[in-house]
Amino acid sequence: MNEEIRIHSWPCSYYLDTSKQWVSGRLSLTPVAIKFTADKTGELLINFHLSGISEIKKESSNLIFSSLTILEKNTKHWFSSLQPNRNVVFNILEHFWREQLLSNQGTGAEAGALQSTKGKELTGLLAGSQKRLEDTAKVLHYQGEQFDNIMRGLNKIEGDMDVADRLLTELESPSWWPFSSKLWKAPLEAKPKETATVSDSKNQEGIIIRIPVIITHRTDSNVKPGKLTLLASGLEISDCNSQIIHRFESKDVDDIRVHTPYEISIRQRFIGKPDTSYRLLSAKMPEAIPILEMQFSKKIQFLEDALGFAGARKSPQVDLGTSIWQAATGLLGGVMQPESPVGGEGMDSEQVQLQSHEKISESEAKELKQILKKLKGLALETEAELERQDEALDSITTSVDRATLNIDKQNRRIKKLT
Repeated sequence: MNEEIRIHSWPCSYYLDTSKQWVSGRLSLTPVAIKFTADKTGELLINFHLSGISEIKKESSNLIFSSLTILEKNTKHWFSSLQPNRNVVFNILEHFWREQLLSNQGTGAEAGALQSTKGKELTGLLAGSQKRLEDTAKVLHYQGEQFDNIMRGLNKIEGDMDVADRLLTELESPSWWPFSSKLWKAPLEAKPKETATVSDSKNQEGIIIRIPVIITHRTDSNVKPGKLTLLASGLEISDCNSQIIHRFESKDVDDIRVHTPYEISIRQRFIGKPDTSYRLLSAKMPEAIPILEMQFSKKIQFLEDALGFAGARKSPQVDLGTSIWQAATGLLGGVMQPESPVGGEGMDSEQVQLQSHEKISESEAKELKQILKKLKGLALETEAELERQDEALDSITTSVDRATLNIDKQNRRIKKLT
């Protein structure tokens, strides 16, 4: 499905060498290919894979101004009159071309990999699941630190309430009362240490993922390459020199729109001044969207062109504990005990025959076992952290209710004194 998604298309002119003339049409980019369709005839004049490109350049001559050339298998394709401008098209095409080359570096042994398709497929699935679970653990860890900071803040509030209560008690006491202000001096000494602890924890945050992106700010037509860094506390947009362009804290993000699996927009609204909005395009965006969806579940919106991607991404992984886990452990059982059917007596002959032809090697079985062991440990840690955060949330709710009652009570006492 992803190969057919049109990432972008631009009106332009293409030099057709056979007829020695320029043809107007649209240059289209998909995740793996470049196409050009003529406007008048609707004919597809070029269609080649990104991996077949050897060079993309901005060129000009006495006859051709502001042109873009793509060298593909010793054939140079010329494009001109690019809209909105040549630089935008060049930056986007170059980004996807380079990412395609990087992703194809490890595919030289493709024929060998086909001999153990099922083992490689399961290893890839479980490795991806492990990565997502690790990302989830990072977010939960930061969230747990935030809960701890809230609890420390509430404890400090309770201490301040105790001080206020003692002060009110002293004010309410008659003038002949023998006790002085010694009652409320002790808790004040602990304030600097508490503040330092909170500030130290705020500076500790981990990077979840960093991907190269093409950045468009607001409605500007110009684009520039940069990086998107997803943090447990928010996200950062930086340029190629790692200089931060903008940082969004989690609370600052008002909405995230997923236009396609490769393009998103992030917005922060303001009253009385323009919104802060960035549009980000990346070949690696499918890796970042699941993390964004986890962090900003109530703020993220999948538009029409991205709904298919969302459904396809979720459907195979609805329940990792049953689907992937059972498939992997079942195949591992088939390797360790090849004489017995993997699925038990209820499996039909076609499935048994399929699995008998798709045995996985011992090295793949060991790798799958290691990943499963890590997954189990991560799952237990995540479950324990979630339970701890549930308890912390209950404690926070109780503390807030108690503080609210104390404030109301002290307000009534202050009214009596005035």
